[in-house]
Amino acid sequence: MADPILYRKRLIPEECVLLKDDRLLYRDERIIVTAWNTLKPRKDIHHGRSCYYLQEGIKVSRFYDAADSLLYWYCDIVSYDYYAETDTYIITDLLADVIVYPDGFVKVVDIDELATARESGLLSEDMLTKALLTLNHLLQIIYNGGFENLQKPLEQYF
Repeated sequence: MADPILYRKRLIPEECVLLKDDRLLYRDERIIVTAWNTLKPRKDIHHGRSCYYLQEGIKVSRFYDAADSLLYWYCDIVSYDYYAETDTYIITDLLADVIVYPDGFVKVVDIDELATARESGLLSEDMLTKALLTLNHLLQIIYNGGFENLQKPLEQYF
């Protein structure tokens, strides 16, 4: 079976990028696990691994520096469209993100972008509601001690 085609779609800034260099580590009907290098060279982040939780609308990524040290986990709230005839996923970033640091500190970011996207018509009311409910669900998982379960595929498949 060939690897699926993955696109990352952003609303702000508006772009849709083919993730042509991502390496598929695992896929089933619930998750897709990939390894990747940054698309553009950065001083802070060098590479990582991502797990797309398709039904949950969450993408959990481990970000590493060039020395392969874990920097943090970055959690995106996402939706996706799947096209079976081409085995293509378009993963849309719904803007709200959660960063979890190795010491357990949790930071929620980009909430203002949700409002901006809604006001400018880039995000429907239904998608805004979905993003907020998914963000709440993710935070409940983290606060209730379940984040380790979301990390497991990133450690299991490599």
